Amino acid sequence: MKKENNSSSPTDRDAADAIALPSHVAGSGALDRLVDTARDYARAAASENTLKAYAKDWAHFARWCRMKGAEPLPPSPEMIGLYLADLASPAGKAPALSVSTIDRRLSGLGWNYAQRGFALDRKNRHIATVLAGIKRKHARPPVQKEAILRDDILAMVATLPYDLRGLRDCAILLLGYAGGMRRSEIVSLDLHKDDTPESGGWVEIMEAGAMLTLNAKTGWREVEIGRGSSEQTCPVHALEQWLQFAKIDFGPLFVRTSRDGKTALEARLSDKHVARLIKQTVLDAGIRADLPEKDRLALFSGHSLRAGLASSAEVDERYVQKHLGHASAEMTRRYQRNRDRFRVNLTKAAGL
Repeated sequence: MKKENNSSSPTDRDAADAIALPSHVAGSGALDRLVDTARDYARAAASENTLKAYAKDWAHFARWCRMKGAEPLPPSPEMIGLYLADLASPAGKAPALSVSTIDRRLSGLGWNYAQRGFALDRKNRHIATVLAGIKRKHARPPVQKEAILRDDILAMVATLPYDLRGLRDCAILLLGYAGGMRRSEIVSLDLHKDDTPESGGWVEIMEAGAMLTLNAKTGWREVEIGRGSSEQTCPVHALEQWLQFAKIDFGPLFVRTSRDGKTALEARLSDKHVARLIKQTVLDAGIRADLPEKDRLALFSGHSLRAGLASSAEVDERYVQKHLGHASAEMTRRYQRNRDRFRVNLTKAAGL
């Protein structure tokens, strides 16, 4: 890695392009090709959204350093400790950041320093002790999104129009719910393996259901989605209907449609469409109508589908954990909003 000694704010592409040839071999045609290849792999090491977030993290930190008369390079644990303290208790009208946001921003700084050939030691006392104090003083229980349960998802699907766009959105909701998928996983699917370079997985439709192969946050995993008890609620049938009427036999599974909702286009959907779809159908279905619209919208997101499956599926916890791709049972339990928390009563088991 070549070290950079300026405080300019890089774009996400700049950060991934911090691969350079040593001066004594610069200009070699063969190695230039490998540098381009290595840069492509470096960009693929993190998602586009993650790279954008890391770029914003660095831009904010670099600007903060300039305002304090300091330089962001090389890393100074003392300055970073002060930066974290300022994020948690800023002067003036700037809002304090949550503990989770501060922790994520520190991770972004670590990534940016690594791309520039520096190592950021999070265990350094100037960083670790300040961060520990912030967590002890300001940490709050995580705010969980509300789970979309069985009756909710059926009510949401019922609000969709009977056109091509409605067929697509029905398949998105039912497949995302039954698969317990993240919104990015839903839109990254192709119909077949290796259909497109940007694919995040593919679908194989069988007689008993659909097999999804996903390149998720924790690596590749397979998700089996069986057929439902009726065509009206079956995610596999909804997917087949969408593919048939959209005339899709290759490439992205979920694509945009024309404005009149009658023609499938080639462009892959953004994961933001899934978020908008969930919020809009929640409103249209009247879910949590006891709350103001603003609060209802804040309660639901793409994670509501994953939480809904985990909360609704009455099977052994191990199957839910495998289905969602969680590394631990504890993570799965965080998604189970309605699980019986007192099924194991250690008080009685201890003789009280």
